[in-house]
Parts: sequence; structure tokens; C-alpha cells
Amino acid sequence: MTADDGVRTVRAGRRTVGIHRPDKVFFPGGGDAKEYTKGDLVDYHRAVAPFMLPHLRGRPLMLDRRPDGIGGPRFMQKNTPDGYPEWITRVEVAKEGGTVRHTVCDDTATLLYLVDQASITLHRWLSRADGADGADGVDRPDRLVFDLDPAGDDFATVREAARLLRELLDELELPSAPMTTGSRGLHVVVPLNGDHDFDDVRAFAREVADTLAAEHPDRLTTAVRKKDRGDRLYLDIQRNAYAQTAVAPYTVRALPGAPVATPVSWDRLDDPDLHARRWTVADAVEHARTDPWAGLPRRGRALGPARRRLRALRG
Repeated sequence: MTADDGVRTVRAGRRTVGIHRPDKVFFPGGGDAKEYTKGDLVDYHRAVAPFMLPHLRGRPLMLDRRPDGIGGPRFMQKNTPDGYPEWITRVEVAKEGGTVRHTVCDDTATLLYLVDQASITLHRWLSRADGADGADGVDRPDRLVFDLDPAGDDFATVREAARLLRELLDELELPSAPMTTGSRGLHVVVPLNGDHDFDDVRAFAREVADTLAAEHPDRLTTAVRKKDRGDRLYLDIQRNAYAQTAVAPYTVRALPGAPVATPVSWDRLDDPDLHARRWTVADAVEHARTDPWAGLPRRGRALGPARRRLRALRG
């Protein structure tokens, strides 16, 4: 319902969230891209919430806010503003020289409130504030992410790299699952048991990436500087560090047409229509209902056995 003052009220569980200026265009149309308003984004997030929230709960967020839509200025928000409602969860985490009070999205009402604040893309930590180690949970990730970043828009190179990475992870007996980024590449996600700190996880991820790049030096690289990559796909492991983030599953990217970062099953890589921006707010919920990560174990793995297998492979 939209009141005379231009505020639409939306029921979310036990709470009612006010959506200001729901007709404001966030994604202009043009060419093959459809137009989407703030109200459209609210409808999408309300529908996708049951599938998205399990990937957000307990995790500090960094928010990509675009008050005037994707064509206007942006700012990245880490600290939770004082004006946010008291029912929104916050978590205080350490940074060099102080702390940051991140927003945590634990329910649908918070998700819709963040959309009303023009938060287009949600970037999540790879650890949870309420991890197995209590207050120290935020220091121990339960996700490891490989970001497959192609030199151009050739998604065939991304498919190939993803398959090669999966083969290596299978040899290490680590379960994994791919996700389109909504931009150009794929993320390959490995669930962990939270026993290792960020430095340990990042070091392991680098060993894996270096091993794969050494086996395919003409196609893959771990070079951080773009000028050193040439036309090779970049195996990016930089997100596996304290206070770094990765785009959340089912979040919207600030690109024309409102593409969505979408989990997929491994067999979906054989679909010739698959690309990084395959799903948008128009059809991502329908795809989410297929439970594409159904085969991914709920319980993460320790890295000790995988590290021993990797070093045996490397000789």
C-alpha cells in the first residue's frame, strides 16, 4: 500500500517497513535492459528472502548504496548509521586503530529496510560473528571463495577454469559449488568448518590457485597486477582475508538490467545459455526455488587433510 506521502508500507514478519519513493527508477531501461524501480527491488527481495537470508545471517555486511540509482554517485557503507532502527542487528568488529559497527541482516524486515536505503549490492564477510568460537567467530571463516575473473567477456574461459578448479578440489576431497557473479565471472565456494583463521585459509587458497596456474600457465594466472595477466583468467583469492567481503548469493549487481549473483549446480555449466549475468531480478527467484546448491554439504570441512593431499600432489 502506498500512502499519499509517497511511502509504501510492506509487511515483513512482525514488522512493517516503510518504502520511500517506491516509484524512483534505480535501473533505467534501454536497449535490451528493462527498467526497475525501488519498488521492484523491494518485491524481488521480499520474494527471494527465504533463499538469501541463510547466506546473510550472522555475517557483517558492506553495502553498495546508490541513492540516485545505478547512474548516480555510490558509496560503500561499513559503519551502521546511528539513525538505523534499533531492531536491526549490529556487530562490532576490530580494525586497525579501532572498531567498525557493521550491519547484519538477520531477517526480511532488515533486508527491505536496506533496500529502502538504496543498498543495491550486499557484500558479506566469509565469517560469522556468532561462529563456533563465540566472540572469535568473526576471525574464523566458514567459507572459502575463489573468484574466477576473465580478462574479457568470454565466458567459455570461465567455464573451463571452473571445471579445472573443481577437479582439483575433488582430488583434495573438498566439496564446492559455483555461483554466477552477476558481472563477468564465477565464484567457486568451499564450505569450511570454522577451525582455521583467515591467514591460514588464505594461504591454503593461494596454494590451490598457484598449483592450478602452474599446471595451465597459458590459460590461468595468479598475478595481482592486470598488466601481468595478459589474456589469461585471474584466479583471485584476495577475498579470503579478514575484513574482506564477497558478493552475497542472490544479491543484485549495480549494472543495467539488474543482474543477480546466482548459485548454480555444477551440471549447469554445460548449459550453453549460462553466463555471468544469466539471471536478473525478473527470474532469479524462480531459479532459487530449484535449490541449486542442494548437493553442497551443510557441514564444512577442515583444511588439514586437504592441505596434506595438495602437498602430496605437488610432490
